[in-house]
Amino acid sequence: MKKTPLALLALVAGFALVSGGCATKKYVAQQTGAVHTRVDGVEKQVEENQQAIRKTDARVTETQERVGKNEQATAAASKTSQEALVRAQEAGKLAEGKFLYESVLTDDKVRFGFNAAELSPEAKTALDEFAAKLAADNKSVYLEIQGHTDSVGRDEYNEELGLERAEAVRNYLSRTHKFPLHRMNIISYGESEPVADNSTREGRGQNRRVVLVVLQ
Repeated sequence: MKKTPLALLALVAGFALVSGGCATKKYVAQQTGAVHTRVDGVEKQVEENQQAIRKTDARVTETQERVGKNEQATAAASKTSQEALVRAQEAGKLAEGKFLYESVLTDDKVRFGFNAAELSPEAKTALDEFAAKLAADNKSVYLEIQGHTDSVGRDEYNEELGLERAEAVRNYLSRTHKFPLHRMNIISYGESEPVADNSTREGRGQNRRVVLVVLQ
């Protein structure tokens, strides 16, 4: 049967619609795939960002905990140790600005004689133990060595005596244990910061002391 031009035109139009429909579906599929790819990429980026945020939060929490512990340790330190921390911070001597601990060498341990600054065998033993702890901790620390006296004698003399006691400790740590001199500072409080009653023999013995403040 012979097709009329009108029938042929209808056939061509129908084919075009079918072809167009197929092309449209293919285009939609391509675009949908592209959208899915972009969505997957965004989701991956979001997850990476969230992981980075969680890591940052963990570091912040860790830092806050360290700061809190340091603040607690500093608050528990003696007045003179807190002053040592401030002096070292102002001088730029510290890596982290932290107070670690203090070690007090009193007459009970080191037997500083009346009006004397020499280190007794007991004092050297106590300093040997202190140096061994520093070595075991394996930390880069800074020391302030504070000399104290009882109230017997003139203020000026006690100021000098306290400094001599601190100097004796610094020299021993440097010469015997090779602790660097640039990581130690000495200071004398003389009789100005007693920890016990100077009216008793026992109290005066406690006030004749050297305090080693360990900072980082």
